[in-house]
Amino acid sequence: MPRTARPSPTIFGAHDDNTLEQLHDVASRAERSALMADGHLGYVMPIGGVAAYDNKVSVVGVGFDIACGNAAIRTDRRIDDYTRPELEAFADEIHRAISFGVGLNNRSADAPRADALFEDAAWDAVPGRHEQESLKAKARNQLGTVGSGNHYVDVFSDQTGAVWVGVHFGSRGFGHTVASGFLSLSQGKSWGEHGPEREVLLDLATPMGHDYWALMNLAGRYAYAGREWVARKVVGLLGGTELELVHNHHNFAWRETHDGVEYVVVRKGATPAFPGQRGFVGGSMGDDAVILEGAAGDSDLQRAALYSTVHGAGRVMSRTEAAGKRDRKTGELKLGLDGKPVKPGKVNWDMVNEWLGPRGVILRGGGLDESPHAYRRLPDVLAAQGDTVRVLHTLTPVIVVMAGANEFDPYKD
Repeated sequence: MPRTARPSPTIFGAHDDNTLEQLHDVASRAERSALMADGHLGYVMPIGGVAAYDNKVSVVGVGFDIACGNAAIRTDRRIDDYTRPELEAFADEIHRAISFGVGLNNRSADAPRADALFEDAAWDAVPGRHEQESLKAKARNQLGTVGSGNHYVDVFSDQTGAVWVGVHFGSRGFGHTVASGFLSLSQGKSWGEHGPEREVLLDLATPMGHDYWALMNLAGRYAYAGREWVARKVVGLLGGTELELVHNHHNFAWRETHDGVEYVVVRKGATPAFPGQRGFVGGSMGDDAVILEGAAGDSDLQRAALYSTVHGAGRVMSRTEAAGKRDRKTGELKLGLDGKPVKPGKVNWDMVNEWLGPRGVILRGGGLDESPHAYRRLPDVLAAQGDTVRVLHTLTPVIVVMAGANEFDPYKD
């Protein structure tokens, strides 16, 4: 079927001018585009953006944390099975048992280093034998690590009192290396050489596009394996049994047919939500999350959204705006010649504790840049998505575990 003129992007919610300018720049190259209500400024493509291309994929659109996503498991346990001291102890155990931080290896004795994905033929798309083996070794060691930034492991209670475990992270150093490598190759540089973050549309009919697609999909398998291992590990620590799994990428590209036309659909910080498809969408460390599904039927608004929805609440403050300008090594505020902070943050720990305390959230790790103050409220962004999705479960955080405040994560989405 021939393609018609490109429609204007569909926009959910309200956004600042810089984010909208970035969206319209993407729309000038995409066949169709949309922006979810949790959208904010990203690299080249806004977070919360969706773009459909004609047999092309955007390397920076998919992003450096290829296949970042969310997984949630409903267990057979109930929150009233545990005392507060037991929950505090579980928070400590999760922080010990799971590897949170930058560039870490999975230190668990049962780490999934022998997963079948390491025998996949897609590894041959990495140029050079040494580069292949080096990347495979990094990936094998990091599988099942969570990283830092906005990545987390949470324990929730739903509206019935059932306990859920939720996780958010992606393909770690593997995906970052793949994205960086193809960004460099597309600019005439060598694999491993730094290339600036600018738009790259790879034609999937070309060898380079074919190889990127193969490794992107392998990174998707890798991220799924890592998230499910972590979530199931935590379910085991809680003494629970898995009853239901909800799992989605939100930094990825898919071949999809929309209105009779096949596209490559890139979702950057957006969750696929076809009718009946379930997704786990987090709020912030101090807000409810949800299990939702694409609404039944096939509305004009769903089609305009390319059957997509939000992946979280969406930032309203940058990390620096929230926490201030800080030294990456020490985590301390950077000081000017006058001895005063170069850029003090808008959030402090008293504010965070005032938010979390009444809600009873047990926090391990985390930083001011992940404070609830730095995010929109999830009910607001879901309301802005209209009747495209339906909430199935509301998940209230009980335990939130993240990397420490001083961790800089180059692999976060």
